[in-house]
Amino acid sequence: MTTTTAAAPRKSARKAAKAEDVANLEKGAAENLLGGADFGGADANDLIELYTDMLFIRRFEERTAQGYQQAKIGGYCHLNLGEEATVVGVGKAMRPTDYLFTNYREHGYALAKGIEPGRVMAELYGRSTGTSKGWGGSMHMYDTATRLLGGYAIVGGQVPLAIGAALAIDYRGGGDVVVCQMGEGTTNIGAFHESLNIAALWHLPVVFLVINNQTGMGTTVEKSSAEPDLWKRAASYRMRGERVDGTDVLAVREVASDLIETARREGKPALLEAVSYRLKGHSVVDPAKYRAEDAVSAAVAHDPIVLWHNRLVEAGVLSEETAAALEADVKARVLEAVEFADSSPHPDPATLFDYNYATPVAGDSRRLPGDPLFTA
Repeated sequence: MTTTTAAAPRKSARKAAKAEDVANLEKGAAENLLGGADFGGADANDLIELYTDMLFIRRFEERTAQGYQQAKIGGYCHLNLGEEATVVGVGKAMRPTDYLFTNYREHGYALAKGIEPGRVMAELYGRSTGTSKGWGGSMHMYDTATRLLGGYAIVGGQVPLAIGAALAIDYRGGGDVVVCQMGEGTTNIGAFHESLNIAALWHLPVVFLVINNQTGMGTTVEKSSAEPDLWKRAASYRMRGERVDGTDVLAVREVASDLIETARREGKPALLEAVSYRLKGHSVVDPAKYRAEDAVSAAVAHDPIVLWHNRLVEAGVLSEETAAALEADVKARVLEAVEFADSSPHPDPATLFDYNYATPVAGDSRRLPGDPLFTA
């Protein structure tokens, strides 16, 4: 496979999806790409851990939706429901020292990166024990300890910053890699193309992860992108491009590991398109009435957790009794995160302006609502 054009989707046991497979998936008429009992040499504990991690993100996000409905979570809120296999697969492919930049749909990535669930939920609740001390909320998770360098609300806002981090790694001679996650809509903005161009010219250790959940916000990829096969966009920059079935956690882990380790060894950037299904609307307040019935049915039929559960049960790796025990444990851990968030303090209003500037600025107003404009 050369690096002068975007690489064709692979045909190995990892079952990276072909372009025609994805076209069928989008119509809800493809075969189950998770079929069979070939786990690529992974042992039972590993397979069950993948299931548990995906299940935890699912239950965490479901509880997040409940918290929003209870008005405990404010602002915008976007969930990873349906994308758990990609989230976990990529997380397993990264080293703890690798950097991750995400868009605003990042709760699952924060958990996969190793941030304590209580701190993630506390940030959603706007509490001072959260990852951004309660000031960031759902769209602005940040944690330097685990090297999650932000969720970004502006579409594509994270992409140039990820390039900057990759340049810093290259300049210092480190062995880390940057993974820059984004939605499919980001591939149509200027910063995306500028960043890929620089990454290729300067041989930066970065992997661009495009989550193609097939509906940008309320518009399908085919109606918003002249080239709906997003992995092919890498060809414009003589960069390796891959497309993978985003509902197959093993496939995602294998392809992502390959791209990340190549970037680490050789400084070769790459683009990975993971095709998945968004189970709900764009955000928790979006009823998604614009989606056709066949699209909704296809999403339900390709629920990655149900598929993985069934595959493990059929292969004799997971019993229903064990699955029930894991479910109970996951729900208990999610409840612990909720209780931690509920019991955490709100930020002190006096800290409202603490992070406006890195250093003091002359004339910086710190007047709170209700304070007099002038004092005697």
